[in-house]
Amino acid sequence: MSPARAVALTAALLGLLAAYLVATIRDADAAEVIVSQGKPTTASSVEWAGTPASAATDGNTGTRWSSAFSASQWLQVDLGSTMAVSSLNLNWEAAYATAFTVQFSTNGTTFTNATGTLRGNVGAQTVAAAGNARYVRLNLTERALSIYGYSLWEFQVFAGGTPPTDPTTPPPTGGATLLSYNKPGAASSEQNDVNCNPCTVGKAFDLDPATRWATSSTTGWVDPGWIYVDLGATAQISRVELQWDPAYATAYRIQVSPNAATWTDIYSTTTGRGFKEVLNVSGTGRYVRMYGTARSGPYGYSLYDFNVYGTGGTPNTPPARPADPTFPATNLVWSDEFNDPAGTRPSTAKWTYDPGFPQNGEIQYYTENSNNAQMDGGGNLVIEARREASNGRDYTSARMNTGGKFTAQYGRVEARIKVPKGNGLWPAFWMMGADFLTGRPWPYNGEIDIMEVLGRNTTEGYSTLHAPQYNGGGGYGQKYTAPGAADLSNAFHVWTAEWDSKGIRFLLDGVQVFYASKATVEATRGPWIFDHPFYIILNLAVGGDFPGPIDASTPFPSRMLVDYVRVYK
Repeated sequence: MSPARAVALTAALLGLLAAYLVATIRDADAAEVIVSQGKPTTASSVEWAGTPASAATDGNTGTRWSSAFSASQWLQVDLGSTMAVSSLNLNWEAAYATAFTVQFSTNGTTFTNATGTLRGNVGAQTVAAAGNARYVRLNLTERALSIYGYSLWEFQVFAGGTPPTDPTTPPPTGGATLLSYNKPGAASSEQNDVNCNPCTVGKAFDLDPATRWATSSTTGWVDPGWIYVDLGATAQISRVELQWDPAYATAYRIQVSPNAATWTDIYSTTTGRGFKEVLNVSGTGRYVRMYGTARSGPYGYSLYDFNVYGTGGTPNTPPARPADPTFPATNLVWSDEFNDPAGTRPSTAKWTYDPGFPQNGEIQYYTENSNNAQMDGGGNLVIEARREASNGRDYTSARMNTGGKFTAQYGRVEARIKVPKGNGLWPAFWMMGADFLTGRPWPYNGEIDIMEVLGRNTTEGYSTLHAPQYNGGGGYGQKYTAPGAADLSNAFHVWTAEWDSKGIRFLLDGVQVFYASKATVEATRGPWIFDHPFYIILNLAVGGDFPGPIDASTPFPSRMLVDYVRVYK
């Protein structure tokens, strides 16, 4: 298990950075423009005169609208005439909405929902909401901070472009199709060595966000550097999506060709910002090329994904993805209630014992012994850390997982747990990408830490994601204080992850503590690698880099009690 750390930037600075990057990506898209800036904006209420509705549409990320302190609120902008709205960009302050809808109207009186119920997050959020509207309204119904109202730095409405979509979601009838999936290509060079094995051309077209193409480390750290895909037949290209590694292009062109010999530019920039860039373009060709002419640093060029959309070609159909659950999900698909008699071991039909030496500087040895993991007869699993010698270590504990027994992709994953208190103790409820068990190394498989609590301060918890571009101490996550600064070791609490193709919502006792938006992560941190099966892990660690050392005050034995683990779809 890797340590989960709070994101280094404050929420406000992260929000401003995300908004800047998203705006930069949109500015590169000549077909999609902001149509809300400076337009008449009204709201159901304002907190005070210094936070008017107009501050959300003034283009100034240092001013904001905030509402009165109640749940039912709205904010709307008059675009001046009916337009083909394609998407929205919201930049929330800490007082964001945990439930809201986007509504459209042509007359300012009758509104219709353009989206289902959405969940906000601190910082930038991109919303796909397409349709004809003169008035665009945010209908806000649930608050992240129940003692305040809602607060937005920016409310941007875009028109004229293609709204963002999931690459594996079938497009609407007559819309663009993913043309590049598993198609052949070529590049100026590719890397296939001990440092990137393999980072070959096909990895840019495999829809696997944890694999990438890179130019050769011996011959490819030069300009120009390029990669192209063969779509199999002539196609009309309408959109290109690039998910960059930190070795990105600051200047590049998107080009098309009928023969891979003569090329025509359909897009060019000298201000590439890396991360995810979505380009609405127009061109015809069988071959599509990214032609880089200036690099972000001393290395070469590298892309996790190079996805081409349009019509024509000879496209391959990508694998189907599970449908998103509707939250709160209520269909129980797996659980363990731990109701067996005292002394019973966890069921091997559901759990795999995971003995061995730990990582991260921990000092315990994980055993298969019943004294480290057994039922207490009162409906709880007890994971116990003991001061006892085993395999050259002075402390023992237990780690168990559902690998090979049960995996989930999307759903509501929750556990009711009472954590121990004491310096150096580190209880956790988390998930690992199932491909870890078939050889994909961490962090390329992905890790979802639903709950980590450090015994030295049991009023705080952590929820964190780990991936190739954000892991260890740089994981993407949130440290939070329990409501009322309650001591989490004094009682049972329910930790939950509500997970779908758009992101993961983390909750403590039903209250959202962090929302990881896929769109925000891709635009500000790196690839989102959480759209595949994961298995569940429970463990109690002793010492280590994250919780720090034990001391004379640390109690042994220490117990992590688990009332249940449940998964709903």
